[in-house]
Amino acid sequence: MSMNPKRAVTGTTLALVAVVFVAGVLLISLLFRGWRLDLTQNRLYTLSEGTRAVVSRLEEPVNLYFYFSDDAARDLPQIRTYALRVRELLEEIAAVSGGKVRLEVIDPQPFSEDEDRATGFGLQGIPINNGAANLFFGLAGTNSTDGEMAIPFFQPDKESFLEYDVAKIISGLSGEEKAVVGVISTLDIGPGFDPAAGRPTEGVVLYEELRKMFDIKRLETTITKIPDDVQTLMLVHPKGLSSDTMYAIDQFVLRGGRLLVFVDPHAELEQAGRGVDPTQAMFENKASDLPELFKAWGVRFSADRVVLDAQNALQIQVRPDQGPVRHLALIGLGVDSMNQDDVVSAQIEAVNLSTAGHFVAADGAETQFEALAQSSSVSATSSVDRVQFLPDPSTLFDGFTPTGEIYVLAARITGKVKTAFPDRSGEGHLAVSEGDANIVLVGDTDLFADRMWVQVQPFFGQRVLNPFANNGDFVINAVDNLVGASDLIKVRTRPSSARPFDTVEALKRAADDQFRSKEQELQRELAETERNLTELQSTRSDAGSNLLTDEQGAELERFQAEKLRIRKELRQVRHQLDADIESLGARLKFLNIVAMPLLLTLFAAGFAWMRARRRKEARA
Repeated sequence: MSMNPKRAVTGTTLALVAVVFVAGVLLISLLFRGWRLDLTQNRLYTLSEGTRAVVSRLEEPVNLYFYFSDDAARDLPQIRTYALRVRELLEEIAAVSGGKVRLEVIDPQPFSEDEDRATGFGLQGIPINNGAANLFFGLAGTNSTDGEMAIPFFQPDKESFLEYDVAKIISGLSGEEKAVVGVISTLDIGPGFDPAAGRPTEGVVLYEELRKMFDIKRLETTITKIPDDVQTLMLVHPKGLSSDTMYAIDQFVLRGGRLLVFVDPHAELEQAGRGVDPTQAMFENKASDLPELFKAWGVRFSADRVVLDAQNALQIQVRPDQGPVRHLALIGLGVDSMNQDDVVSAQIEAVNLSTAGHFVAADGAETQFEALAQSSSVSATSSVDRVQFLPDPSTLFDGFTPTGEIYVLAARITGKVKTAFPDRSGEGHLAVSEGDANIVLVGDTDLFADRMWVQVQPFFGQRVLNPFANNGDFVINAVDNLVGASDLIKVRTRPSSARPFDTVEALKRAADDQFRSKEQELQRELAETERNLTELQSTRSDAGSNLLTDEQGAELERFQAEKLRIRKELRQVRHQLDADIESLGARLKFLNIVAMPLLLTLFAAGFAWMRARRRKEARA
C-alpha cells in the first residue's frame, strides 16, 4: 500500500501552517502585550489622563488588594460581570504604573485568613445563600507609611464613578498633604450635636465627601482675618456677614486667595434657630447676597428672583394619590447646560438645583465673566414670594411666559479686581489684587441637600451612597480646580456609560405639555359650568329648591359631554405617546435585526462577486 504523494504534501503543508499560526499568535501576544483598541464612543476602557497623572506622581509604591469571592458569586451574573470590569481597570492601572502600583487579586475563602484580613481593612462581606457564605467585592490599599484606604463594596450602579474612586484611593495613599479649605457657612451642612436628642448629627453627604479629599477648616461667620494656611475659601449662604468679615474676604481675594461662593434667593436648607417661632420663621427672608463684593468684582446677583426653566424642570410627587408634576423652580441641568470648555463643569451630566438665582456681568466690568451652568432659553424669573409657599408646583405654569433669555446659574470671575472697601487702610491693606483673581459663583445652596443628588442607605453601620446626579462632582471639581489639583478632575468628569434616551424624553415632555393643556381646558370648562349653574340658581324664583331646572340640566349635560370629550383627548395623548415610543422601538429593532445584517450580507456578497470576477478576468 503506497501513500499518495499529493496527500502527504497536503498534510505536511497543513501542519506547517498550523505551526506558523501558533507561532504567530504567540509572537503577537508577546510583542503587543497590553495593547488594546477602544472603539467605544466615550472611550470607556481607556484610562483618563487624570488617572495616569495620579499614578505617575507616585514616589513610593502603593499596594492594592482586590477582594472578590468568586465561588460565592457563582449565581450572580451581574456581580461577576462588574467584577471583571473592575479587575480589568485595576490591571490596566498596574500595567501603566511601571511597578508603582502593585495589584493582588484575592479570593477570600470562608473562615480563612484572607477573609479576616479583608474584614480588617473595612471591607463588607454580604451574607448570601442563607448566611452560608459571605460575598466580598471590595478594594483595599496600603502604602509604605501604614496608610490605609478602602472601598468596602463595589456597587454596579456606581460604575460611572469607578475610575474616580480607584484614583482617589491611589491619590490618597500618595503621601501628599491635603489642601486646606476654609468654610464660612450659615447653614448646618457639617457634623454637629443635637441637644434635644442628646447625640451627634451627621453633616450632608457633600460636606463629608469634601472632608475626605481636603483639610476642611470651619471658620466663624464673625471672623475678621482669613488664616494664612487657607488656600481656598468657600462661602455657603453668606447671610448677614459683618462689614469686617466681608473686608477679610475682600483682602483674601486680593492677596491671591481662591474663592468659591454659594448664594441663594431662597435657601430651603436654612433652618429656624432655637427659640424662634416656627410660624414666624416661615416668613423670614432666606436670601443671601454679597452686593458690595459682587459690585467690586463686576457682577450682579438677583437675590429676589428665582429662575424658572420649563425645559429642565424636574418632576416631583406632591401627593401619593396623584401623578408626578413638573416643578419649574426645581431645575435639572444636563450636559447641554454645562460649559464644556471649563474643567469644573466639563462633562458633568446632571446637576439639580432648587429655587436658584442668576448672575449678570455688570456694565463696564473689567473682569472676565464666564458661565459655568445656565438655564435653557425656555426660562423666566419669578419673585421669591411665589415659590416660598407653593402647595401645588403645577400652578407655576399659570401665566408662565419664557423670556427667551438664558440665565447664568453658576459663573467664573477672573482678572484684576479692586477692593470693595476703598475707604479702608492700614498695614497690609491692598487696593488692587496682586494677580488675577479666580472666583467661582453658584446661585444656589440647596444643591448641598442630600435629597437633590444622592440616596443614603445604612449598610452594616455605614452609609451607602447612590448618587443620581453630579452635584457632589460639580462642587468638588470647583474646589479641586481652585486649590490647583486638576488630576482628579480629569478622572471625575469622564462621561458615564449610561446613555439617556433623549428622543423618548423629548416625546414624553411634549406629551406632558399637551396633557397639561387639556387638563387646564377641562378645569376652565368646570369653572365656567359652576359659574353658569350658580347664575341660573340665583335667578330662580324658588332659589331654595334643590331640583334642577331645564336650563340647569341642559348646562350640566353640556358640561358632561364636554368632559367626556376632553378626557377622551387626554387618553388619546397618552395613547399617542405610547404609540410613538413603540414606533421608535420598532424602527430601532428593524435597523438592528434586519437592516444592518442585510447591509453586511449585501456587502459581503458584493465583495465576493468582485473577487470572483477579478479571478475570472485574470484567468482569461
